[in-house]
Amino acid sequence: QVQLVESGGGLVQPGGSLRLSCVATVGIFSRYVMGWYRQAPGKQRELVANIASDGSTNYADSLKGRFTISRDNAKNTVYLQMNSLRPEDTAVYYCNANRRIFGMDYWGKGTLVTVSS
Repeated sequence: QVQLVESGGGLVQPGGSLRLSCVATVGIFSRYVMGWYRQAPGKQRELVANIASDGSTNYADSLKGRFTISRDNAKNTVYLQMNSLRPEDTAVYYCNANRRIFGMDYWGKGTLVTVSS
């Protein structure tokens, strides 16, 4: 049974940092592209970052330099380090695991990040 469980969200002041974690039960974790997406109120879900099985990363242009994605294949976990947070980063952050070439695409339930003073 595929399961993605996010944690680490919460309330943070502007300029602060948070680290999100996602533990995945997806079979052979190392073969999956792991990603973080976010959805702000009234907006569409958008890619934040993803990391391939070889460790290569891809970021939304607007987030480069502030957010860092990483993975620990031994722990079946993907992380998102978020620094210099802004109110516009407020959103529900979703973990994604995919091997879309094989039609596999899985989502967590999301964790809420609120950036506010």
